[in-house]
Amino acid sequence: MTDAWWADGVSFQCQPDCGRCCDQPGGIVYLAPTDAEKLAEHAGMEVEAWLRRDCTKTLDGRYILRSRQGDGICIYLNEKKQCNVYQVRPQQCKAFPWWAENLRSKRSWNQVKESCPGLTADDAIIISGEDIRLHVQADRQSTRGFRKWEKV
Repeated sequence: MTDAWWADGVSFQCQPDCGRCCDQPGGIVYLAPTDAEKLAEHAGMEVEAWLRRDCTKTLDGRYILRSRQGDGICIYLNEKKQCNVYQVRPQQCKAFPWWAENLRSKRSWNQVKESCPGLTADDAIIISGEDIRLHVQADRQSTRGFRKWEKV
């Protein structure tokens, strides 16, 4: 079996005040149950109330983070391109740019590199293949999502 092209690690450093990964109109952030718990606690709300306020559902019933009405951008991205819930952001957000869809081929990866300055930054550090694999797993778990709230 051949190792993934990224198995030896990839350079990356999230850039301050960038926000490009979060300011895509129509972007979808799937939520794991633990994400809902953390974000609700951060907001000082019960999970069910937080889900009603800050989430919507996909056509197949999975909870996703609501986007802003006017521009379709993440509700937690502020005018400075910073995340208002960065410390408790969903695991799918933490996993970017290490999403399976981005890593499936060099061509896909090159498209991500065009929009993410952290992948070509001078201050980038090597993210190990093992760390990348863990991020891919977290992204896949988030994408499975949940359809009904049950305390974890």
